Amino acid sequence: MEDIKRILVVSRMTKYCRKAVHYGVSLSKKYGAELFVIHVIHNPFGLEGWNLPIPSLEEEYKRILLEEKKQLDIIINLEKGKGMSVKELIREGEPTGEILKAVKEENIDIVIMLAHEEGHLEHFLFGHSNEEIIRKMPCSILMVKKEPEPVAF
Repeated sequence: MEDIKRILVVSRMTKYCRKAVHYGVSLSKKYGAELFVIHVIHNPFGLEGWNLPIPSLEEEYKRILLEEKKQLDIIINLEKGKGMSVKELIREGEPTGEILKAVKEENIDIVIMLAHEEGHLEHFLFGHSNEEIIRKMPCSILMVKKEPEPVAF
């Protein structure tokens, strides 16, 4: 694994992505690799033919993105404050295509992303599936399992 020079963490801007970012930071430090974090802004409410009046869902989606972006920024800025170089890539569009473009443009050696399967709502809101990305990825992938939710008794 000594040929890892450029790492890309895929952020879905959910709380579970923080763990993927931590893996990226850890590997970057271990191998002296450059670290990139990509946020793809996918607006499911801007789709053609979307004509249902559901402003509350759209507003909730924007609120979730904003809150999770703040949390990820805290993690990234903490690492930058420690002297680590982290390059954030903010892209807008279809997530799978934008992630693949970033991998090629930045000559990425390994991609780190969440391993869990998304539900129908998450797939709609965040716009990509792991299966599609995995099939098309030209480099190695590290899949990070999300922590199971604690069971309340």
